Amino acid sequence: MDFEHKSTSSKKIDEAMLPDKSKSPEMFDRIAPRYDLLNRLLSGRRDIAWRGHLVSFIENERDLCVLDIATGTGDVLLTIFDKCKNATEGIGLDPAEKMLEIAKKKTEEQGLSDKIKYICGNALDLPFEDNSFDVVTIAFGIRNVTDVDRALKEMVRVLRPGGKVLILEFSLPSNSFLRWCYLKYFRYILPIFGAIISGDKKAYKYLNITVETFPYGGEFCSIMEKAGFVKVEAKPLTFGIATIYVGSVVV
Repeated sequence: MDFEHKSTSSKKIDEAMLPDKSKSPEMFDRIAPRYDLLNRLLSGRRDIAWRGHLVSFIENERDLCVLDIATGTGDVLLTIFDKCKNATEGIGLDPAEKMLEIAKKKTEEQGLSDKIKYICGNALDLPFEDNSFDVVTIAFGIRNVTDVDRALKEMVRVLRPGGKVLILEFSLPSNSFLRWCYLKYFRYILPIFGAIISGDKKAYKYLNITVETFPYGGEFCSIMEKAGFVKVEAKPLTFGIATIYVGSVVV
């Protein structure tokens, strides 16, 4: 296993400040019209590169059925179907209906509506039979679920033997100076720009708090292993600002 980060934050956050994650679908519906624009601006378009890295872990030797959880506006599935010609069927699941409306429109514009379908649903109770998918992905969504262990176990359940999970999530740089700069941006600059562009101050304060309090690196790899994944690895991106977690289901 490649455990390159420790889960430490330089800021202690009072439990009273923690957001109610059960209300996150409502929040994402509010910011849906500006969501893609804000992702590009606030990440300096690194979000596009990160999704490209995520897709690079998908094998291209056989036809694949893919589930993308917390699919949002569909960018992960659209990237997969653009780069993986062996992806034959994709399902995107998200509890935020207005985000899904945008995903469906983008998918239709790219002529992929016959291959990609979207479902409004919850990561804690996936509406699929056991052993249904070859690949499960979730990008910047695992920290928003109310029960991470249950969500991971659901992913294990719906994956076929030998199937792979790919989780892309924010993390904190291991270098102390970079982490200090990153946290200053995340705590003070990003919420201001996010609020101005989206009109929703709470949404981008939520982002800062959930990232700083969510386990990452080796700690999150251990959580994945306890849920049933094997061959778990953490792959830091952009100095550790984001991390791809790769895991498999026992054959």
